[in-house]
Amino acid sequence: MKTSDFDYFLPEHLIAQSPLENRSFSKLLVLDKITGEIIHEKFFNIINYLNKGDVLVLNNTRVIPSRIYAIKEDTKASIEILLLKEIDKDVYECLARKQKRLKIGTKLIFSDELTGTVIDIKEEGITHIKFDYKGVFLEIISKIGTMPLPPYIHEKLKYKDRYNTVYSKINGSAAAPTAGLHFTNELLEEIENKGIEVLYITLHVGLGTFRPVNVEDVTKHVMHSEEYEITEEVATKLNKAKSEKRRIVCVGTTSVRTLESNISKYGKFKAIREETDIFIYPGYEFKAVDALITNFHLPKSTLLMLVSALSSKEIILSAYNEAVKNNYRFFSFGDAMFITDKIGDGENAKRI
Repeated sequence: MKTSDFDYFLPEHLIAQSPLENRSFSKLLVLDKITGEIIHEKFFNIINYLNKGDVLVLNNTRVIPSRIYAIKEDTKASIEILLLKEIDKDVYECLARKQKRLKIGTKLIFSDELTGTVIDIKEEGITHIKFDYKGVFLEIISKIGTMPLPPYIHEKLKYKDRYNTVYSKINGSAAAPTAGLHFTNELLEEIENKGIEVLYITLHVGLGTFRPVNVEDVTKHVMHSEEYEITEEVATKLNKAKSEKRRIVCVGTTSVRTLESNISKYGKFKAIREETDIFIYPGYEFKAVDALITNFHLPKSTLLMLVSALSSKEIILSAYNEAVKNNYRFFSFGDAMFITDKIGDGENAKRI
């Protein structure tokens, strides 16, 4: 299996540069993962494809304005830093641009309230920085930082919270779980009123999710680890749903990776907070997840490989080509896809 097998053509104008004014007004491509049948929809009609008794699992991680800028104390050169995760008290794993300008002991000045010292340098731009500050760290970051939008987004974000889901709660993510950006509070309320159980897990998105695959042999790719948490209450409810053969629908690939990592390791859902580096690609046998709400992912990415594993590479790439033909918007602020084997009729649906 080659990385190049997961390539596809995407016109640049289909890369969404900004979020829609109304989150739930995006397009929705409903895909039967077995047959490849497609229905074109609007996202607010997702409720027509969810059944009473289903379990909807969302990732409640919250993105902080973690892209911060510093000057080197000695040379006054500017350095861009992306906070990834806290690995010790006030010590963060970071991604540094122009890492070659840094060395252990380099002092960085971010603001009058915040400085940092480089204490370790790893490969691929990963740098460990010990921060010193006056006040509350996250409050300072909120003042001086910008949201860590992906490099393919060139427009400035008007409102910081548009790169967070409406249900985001737990600070710590370096990127948004973008499939959840389509939900509004009103839509979630409608879903619950229909008898669908809504549960929240946490996976803080880091390098494991958005690092490109730099090897041609898919099996040689190594995922960076990310922290996830499942609470006792959620684990109990998931195990009950599984025993009752109710459908588990994940919102986003991060929710998939959390549930599959957990159940693969323990044989059932277990309440725990730990790291996962699970890499899901075709050939993987799903143990937890039945259906997935997701966005359209970058060519040759681990995320495209994951969604292909839930269906097949051929069906997914065919659906992507159909999305291109129908001018769907791609990537973080783009449109959505529901991969399921219970496609239903859908109100006002257009079958192809």
